[in-house]
Amino acid sequence: MAVPAIQLGQLWKSNETGETWLVTKTYSEAFSSYAMLRKVGGGDSDVRRVKVDRGAGGVTLPGFTFAQETDAF
Repeated sequence: MAVPAIQLGQLWKSNETGETWLVTKTYSEAFSSYAMLRKVGGGDSDVRRVKVDRGAGGVTLPGFTFAQETDAF
């Protein structure tokens, strides 16, 4: 599911495991944007860096599905 923007505090669900992940940081490197995700209820080692995919409908995180009912903050 595409959203208008990746924002801090958004919850995303892993398509592979069904675990919920929290966006803790977003940043850009050269021509790409990345999101840092921390597993909800996980430890300090449960952190992932995911490249943001941009499309005509918005942005997505590959391998994850937006897990909140509304994307209007």
